[in-house]
Amino acid sequence: MAKTRDWSKEERAVQAMQMAFDLSNDIQRAFRVSAALQDMNTADMVRKVLQLPYRKNRARPRLTVTLRDEDFDVLARKYNLAPEDRAAIRQRVAEELQAFARSYLTEPDK
Repeated sequence: MAKTRDWSKEERAVQAMQMAFDLSNDIQRAFRVSAALQDMNTADMVRKVLQLPYRKNRARPRLTVTLRDEDFDVLARKYNLAPEDRAAIRQRVAEELQAFARSYLTEPDK
């Protein structure tokens, strides 16, 4: 017997409306910083301020960046890797980002 798929989440997503607000850089920064300090994403921080239901913890905390083929070429040269070896490039990028974060978090105040 074939399983029927539960489409309720997809239906709710289709019915939802994304809203964008043009706010000053300072206001946007305040939301991003406040969200980061509370280990939330920015959208959930907005929902919290508006007293709407929100996720208490990030489902998948991660950083994202879009890389073009040219970016892989630059990173491959930087790390002395083949541009086609995207897994190795990804690993080196992750290591560099972690090193940045560690130094950023441990640097004495200037």
